[in-house]
Amino acid sequence: MVAARRVACERGGMSRYTPPPTPIPAGDAVPVRSLAEWRAAIEAAPVADVARRSAYEPAPRLSARLGNRVWLKREDQQPVFSFKLRGAYTRLSALDAAARARGVLAVSAGNHAQGLALGAAALGIDAVIVMPVTAPAIKVEGVRAHGARVVLAGDGYDGAAAEGARLCAEQGRVMVPPFDHPDIVAGQGTVAMELLADAAETPEVVFVPLGGGGLCAGMASYIKAVDPAIRVVAVEPEDAACFAAARAAGQPVTLDRVGLFVDGCAVGRVGAVTFEAMRHTVDEVVTVGSDAVCAAIRAVFEECRIVAEPAGALAIAGMEAWIERTGTRGRRLAAVLSGANTNFDRIPYFAERAEIGTEAEALFGVTIPERPGSFLAFARLLGRRPVTEFNYRRRDPGAAEVFVGVALSGGHGPEATAERTALAAAFAAAGHRADDLTHSELARLHVRHMVGGAPSGLARERFFRFEFPERPGALIAFLAGLGGRWDITLFHYRNRGAAYGRVLAGFAIEAGQDAALDADLDSVGYRRTEVSGDPALARFLG
Repeated sequence: MVAARRVACERGGMSRYTPPPTPIPAGDAVPVRSLAEWRAAIEAAPVADVARRSAYEPAPRLSARLGNRVWLKREDQQPVFSFKLRGAYTRLSALDAAARARGVLAVSAGNHAQGLALGAAALGIDAVIVMPVTAPAIKVEGVRAHGARVVLAGDGYDGAAAEGARLCAEQGRVMVPPFDHPDIVAGQGTVAMELLADAAETPEVVFVPLGGGGLCAGMASYIKAVDPAIRVVAVEPEDAACFAAARAAGQPVTLDRVGLFVDGCAVGRVGAVTFEAMRHTVDEVVTVGSDAVCAAIRAVFEECRIVAEPAGALAIAGMEAWIERTGTRGRRLAAVLSGANTNFDRIPYFAERAEIGTEAEALFGVTIPERPGSFLAFARLLGRRPVTEFNYRRRDPGAAEVFVGVALSGGHGPEATAERTALAAAFAAAGHRADDLTHSELARLHVRHMVGGAPSGLARERFFRFEFPERPGALIAFLAGLGGRWDITLFHYRNRGAAYGRVLAGFAIEAGQDAALDADLDSVGYRRTEVSGDPALARFLG
């Protein structure tokens, strides 16, 4: 097997993570099953009572672009638009009459909640779902539509989990975990059972998204029981790679921070049951970033005309990264499209970041002379390329600054790089000073929306990027932490469907005040990066 690298979770869009209560008491042995036992449990799982046999279909556009024969297992076609009802219903079906009479409870912000609600309704079991107050409205309403009672508690998972534990103890309900139980794993494993049964040609590599591991553990166990030659590749978000970290350590470990963008896989500790099932059945782990996931969401839309949620497109993103790294061509590849539960207002963010993930847009900052005809001459340098952004700002009587975005025809890879290089060379040949800002997060998130100039009368400014948690009172907490002691010279908030709001802020600083400002910013507690020397900032705002 390929050794997985430990992923340092110190990137943007993260929160400190507290693992949910495990269903296996501390000190108890984790149940170990043979592949034959897992296969028998999966084949006996009663998912056909509630789940559809989702399509296993070819993906011709992806196949042509990636140079391989690609198929997708379409779990977005389930009644709750996710595979999660398979495991939830299997667990509920295994409860005896006394346990069913007590009722069940789950803590979830998403797909597990909806799957459990549907399964409980089908079996006549009273269900309570505890969700954070920040849970997407589409998922809250989805749970209620299936008859479960929703309790909103806490700004995030930790607060909801605490309330769920309290209600379980108070009401005597049975807690149904999202992934770390043999029944859950068996139910999710039916995805692989259907995939192999419906495949006209056996896939050579299967890509599976991984959060806590329920789906991947079930699928990998079944695949290896049926055909050990099939390679299983688990795909994790690079900022929530709990299984990669567990493989490196030889046991489950808890990540310090977890990225929230791929919310369906935002898990900081792989399950004990799932780790045991995956440690000898998963051949390789691939990690991908948020931009690659957004590019995969766009690829899924172009292929299937559906908007996948980030976790739903994760396996496709991992497949693309694996192909690019290995240079694989002409192979039979399968990926699980695991879900399509996402709020409509996230779509603009997906589209914006997909441009970055596919390198389909180049950004430049260019200084041009302030004289008649220079603007037209600059526009002619762009040729017939589609312009995605154009901001013009006169800096002084002799020069102006242009922030320009250009759609690239080359797409992802060396072609896009070559096209950007050619543009930069054209600007230089015309005598313009130009900076390539394509990979500048500051330019993409903030500067392109704020082209202006420096305020007069300031001796010095310091600039920082912050991550604001999406919860009520985040801005007030930030300002209160500063105590009204600092002159804020610039403030730009940006969020189009991300899990964290992105903030650019500037502060007027006098001599000897740096340490005091740093101390106050430390006390606020929001993740920050100083960007005072960024070229995009200096050119357009500094």
